[in-house]
Amino acid sequence: MTSVTQQPARYDCRADFAEELAKLARTDDRIVAVCNDSVGSSNLVGFRDEFPDRLINVGIAEQDMVGVAAGLANAGFVPFVSAAAPFLTGRAMEQIKADIAYTGRHVVLCGQSPGIAYGELGPTHHSIEDLSWMRAVSGLEIIVPADPSETRAAVRYAASSGRPVYLRVPRFKVPTVTPDGAPFEPGRATCLAEGGDVTLIAVGTMVSRALDAAGLLSADGISARVLNMAFVEPIDEAAVIAAARETGAVVTVEEGLVSGGLGAAVAKLVAEHHPVPVRMLGVPGFAPTGSADFLLDHFGLHAEGIRDAARQALGQVRR
Repeated sequence: MTSVTQQPARYDCRADFAEELAKLARTDDRIVAVCNDSVGSSNLVGFRDEFPDRLINVGIAEQDMVGVAAGLANAGFVPFVSAAAPFLTGRAMEQIKADIAYTGRHVVLCGQSPGIAYGELGPTHHSIEDLSWMRAVSGLEIIVPADPSETRAAVRYAASSGRPVYLRVPRFKVPTVTPDGAPFEPGRATCLAEGGDVTLIAVGTMVSRALDAAGLLSADGISARVLNMAFVEPIDEAAVIAAARETGAVVTVEEGLVSGGLGAAVAKLVAEHHPVPVRMLGVPGFAPTGSADFLLDHFGLHAEGIRDAARQALGQVRR
């Protein structure tokens, strides 16, 4: 009889986002949701039904959506702005910059289905630039949770932070990777695997794949450290610098552009404090049309691709 390896259960983080938001709203009447005709895709049907007077649907008008949220925050509410990531960040960039970040309004910008999750809809719907764009905006915290429990922790943190936050909410399903009791704090990464030869730094949907890559490297006798960098801004500078010093090679993995996002943030720190070989995995430019799985494979964003990048980085290490 042929044995079949059981795959870990996978979960839709959008459901956890919506459930945690409704849970918080039951005890905090300041929390409201603002969306752009995206009630269904944001999993906010239950929120709308339970709090019909606390969901504002502006229609397909993203600039208005962010402006309305800024006004609500100015009046003492805590708005969660929920929309497809490419349209939230691309169409409303000026309002995000001027009305939210510059004024320091406590607004939570929730980019739904980011990265290449809308694969078959093509480059107009790929949200590969959002991390780069949002990192360029001063005063905006950026959170990319890796699994359901971290998504819930991100919603709780964002609701209480008192600061502008951009929260990425993944569309396609991911396994649980966060250990019980793991802290969730700005500027603090979670080490999911110890290693001394190379460090894999990943965010969001790529974290579980980095762990799989660490397993492949282990089979080759290579010890890989795996860091889940849920806060891209503020990033855990100490963890990045320690990884460079202690392992001598770094690979970053993100479901987005390699220019300006996680990889750029890590490479800057490494170059300034302890230069070592860095390989940045992600999307190099406009992505073609195809399923999310096809696109991830196309760009080598799988365990084997991460393993190969780690080998390449190790090949550049001066021994």
